[in-house]
Amino acid sequence: MQLWVGLGNPGPQYAMHRHNVGFMALDAIAEVHGFSPAKKQFQGWVREGRIGTEKLLLLKPATFMNESGRAVRAALDFYKLEPGDVTVFHDELDLAPFKVKVKIGGGTAGHNGLRSTDKHIGPDFRRVRIGIGHPGHKDRVTGYVLGNYAKAEIEDLSDMLGAIAAEAPWLAEGDDARFMSDVALRMQP
Repeated sequence: MQLWVGLGNPGPQYAMHRHNVGFMALDAIAEVHGFSPAKKQFQGWVREGRIGTEKLLLLKPATFMNESGRAVRAALDFYKLEPGDVTVFHDELDLAPFKVKVKIGGGTAGHNGLRSTDKHIGPDFRRVRIGIGHPGHKDRVTGYVLGNYAKAEIEDLSDMLGAIAAEAPWLAEGDDARFMSDVALRMQP
């Protein structure tokens, strides 16, 4: 079994924030692949399903970003999984908007959700980094990250979430390179 975690903040007022793109990606995957309805578990919302032969648990922590790791740890312990079974979907300032990259391990780059997850399970989990771009100056980062996607970005956002969901089988199989390549191909104009 794999545990896929979307990072975000709970509540409708945060739904369209750039910081919540991890939640959005999980919702898209769950819809496209027919996962179970969400149920409250592990200090978050859980949906179960399969992609190909892989059994997956999708988790959206309800703990707010800076405590996300508590929910991840609870699910990991319950299912006796290892950090290597975890994939975290999160927003990435250092990637151009709508670019998607996958890596295993690494730092937290000031991301509170990654920092919390790292604190609770260590750094050796897979990350699906979803580019949101950088606002240009560090003083503008908080407002940008906690701001809604602009109307002009919604179509690209929708296309990217659709591409992530459509290519998720490669991720489930562990073919990160093919996943990244196929998402990038779908995003070409």
